[in-house]
Amino acid sequence: MDYSWKDVMPKSERLLYSKTFSQTNDLGIKPALLVIDCTYAFTGTRKTTIEKAIEEVPTACGEMAWEAIPYIQQLLFVIREKQLPIIYTKNDVESQLMVGKATKSIRQVDLDPYYQLIPDEIRPSDGEWVLQKPKASAFFSTSLVSYLYQKQIDSLIICGATTSGCVRATATDACSYGISTFVVEEACFDRSYFAHCANLFDINAKYASVISFNTLNEQLLQMDQ
Repeated sequence: MDYSWKDVMPKSERLLYSKTFSQTNDLGIKPALLVIDCTYAFTGTRKTTIEKAIEEVPTACGEMAWEAIPYIQQLLFVIREKQLPIIYTKNDVESQLMVGKATKSIRQVDLDPYYQLIPDEIRPSDGEWVLQKPKASAFFSTSLVSYLYQKQIDSLIICGATTSGCVRATATDACSYGISTFVVEEACFDRSYFAHCANLFDINAKYASVISFNTLNEQLLQMDQ
């Protein structure tokens, strides 16, 4: 696979890691899709440059978000066709008033409305769970593990934002719980392309399988055979 980090991470380091780390995760028989924090707080309200996006929403990721959205759309279509579970996450603004924000403080503006709105292109369908989370990981202080156990989910497919933040934190915790986890490269985004690539490289080495949309789609098709 032609990973995005090949032109960012030095070749010597990529070769070194390939000798030490490898991920051979199994998609299992009942995966679930986890769409992390795809709200206007991170996508921005429209497709534009990150410089313009952060003028309106300081946490927005600009064009990287809107390049990922068509892939998230395709993922949602495929997973819905197979009638597999889909979970969305949002920031739990009320809980954060008590336990603090998920990350360090940013420029003080009222972001609460942006944390609640998901772009129409990838909005949840009826019956899909929208999980409110107080911290970066979708597992921290939520009932996600109980849900996965109840639904007999044996692997997680992760997409969303940000690659270096909530996606990485969730993938790390999923690994800690022993859950086979896949991160879809084109369907994740960050406000920094370097951070996106470096974190995908590290996630793939240690916590989850970073996979392209096309490869994942092929594996999902094989499940029907």
